[in-house]
Amino acid sequence: MLRRSSPLAAFVATGLTLIVPLPAVPAHASTGSGAYVPGSAGLGDPYFPQAGNGGYDVGHYTIRLRFTPKTRHLGATTTITATATENLSRFDLDFSGPKIGKVEVNGERASYARKGQELVVTPRHGLPSGKTFTVEVSYAGRPKAIKDRALGVTGWIDTKDGAVVLAEPDGARSWFPVNDNPRDKATYTFEISAPEGLTVLANGEPKNSGVAGPRGGYRTSTWEMRRPMASYLAMVAIGKFKVTQGVVDGMPNITAYDPSLAKEFKHLHGITAKAITWESKILGDYPFSSTGGVADRLGVYYALETQGRPVYDAGMADEPTIVHELAHQWFGDSVGLRSWKDIWLNEGFASYAEWLYQEQHGGPSAENTFAEHYKHKAGSAFWKLKTGDPGRNGMFDWNAIYVRGAMTVHALRRKIGDETFFTLLRTWTKENRHSTVTTQDLIALAERLSGQNLGDLFDAWLYKAAKPKL
Repeated sequence: MLRRSSPLAAFVATGLTLIVPLPAVPAHASTGSGAYVPGSAGLGDPYFPQAGNGGYDVGHYTIRLRFTPKTRHLGATTTITATATENLSRFDLDFSGPKIGKVEVNGERASYARKGQELVVTPRHGLPSGKTFTVEVSYAGRPKAIKDRALGVTGWIDTKDGAVVLAEPDGARSWFPVNDNPRDKATYTFEISAPEGLTVLANGEPKNSGVAGPRGGYRTSTWEMRRPMASYLAMVAIGKFKVTQGVVDGMPNITAYDPSLAKEFKHLHGITAKAITWESKILGDYPFSSTGGVADRLGVYYALETQGRPVYDAGMADEPTIVHELAHQWFGDSVGLRSWKDIWLNEGFASYAEWLYQEQHGGPSAENTFAEHYKHKAGSAFWKLKTGDPGRNGMFDWNAIYVRGAMTVHALRRKIGDETFFTLLRTWTKENRHSTVTTQDLIALAERLSGQNLGDLFDAWLYKAAKPKL
């Protein structure tokens, strides 16, 4: 993600609603061994303790929705295929979206209750550990974006002629029921119906070009993301777009922009292809089966690395931003976070990709860029946050996470030398492909490849709110 500063709307707190469409049926165990217990209401992330849910692992989401831009009405059914990781009497989903019509578990109606962002589901029968089950949630109404004073606007965002989803860090819950933690990656199918004349884009690859509905007036487009994806990276864009399709490195390159942004984003397709080709040489094989980008007028003042196809707000069309968001396909999308406090792993490496790109395309060297930032005086605001643990409200702090994150990467490069450093980049993205990591995993790999003890270096750059000594 890259941000521009902007005034933010006041935070809108979520109220409490209790909905029980059926009498609660105790989910007593009749099979399996051990007691049946509720899954936890959160996964304990230090910044988002209530995000995500315990007791199960999601394998796949199928999201079927119909959107009417004129009324902003969404009608949807999300089907989740998951595996229980303990004997479950009930479980939670994260959902702040429209009114629910029904919930089914394994084809049977289930009781449910809503409390804040939690959707608590009680199936008719206990779910044995190790068994696969399905959850189907139907809902309808007008989805609303999530507004946070520190983190900005995320989730389902209405546009002039449609809508776009941008969900980092916890906006996915605004438009579909989800296990909203980056640890629980899954594959996705999107079946999106929108009025004829509008274009639908999503993650992955299209399976059709839009099939007319039975009553006419709407067309349904299907997209599939076949590689594991964190929920905050799921994206749908509905509206009037100028779409360009091509091929880069043997895979589809699909880009689109709102026609009013033609002058600003006319080079999006070409720069995307150029950046992907360069990054594949530096970072290793591209981790997905297509690439591209989407640009629209969103008013959020940032771009986001939605998996396989980043989204850019107006004003975010410069080449370094495109390089940054595409670098995230390796750092953040394929190699994902296990904890939000390690957000520097995403933004630091993506920002350093910008420095490397400039270094190899006639711009300043990464060493010179590093030196310019290092001139900030000790004790200044530039050094005030810990890069490796900036706190929830500091997750997207420009100095601490983007600039000093990149400086940490460069300090590592200076310490271990270019040969080992560039080997580390490719090894990191290959060994952790489609998985999740921590900072300690990076330290362990860097020490293994370099044969050096690097604890003091990372401690100084990541865990002290002070200017490190060179």
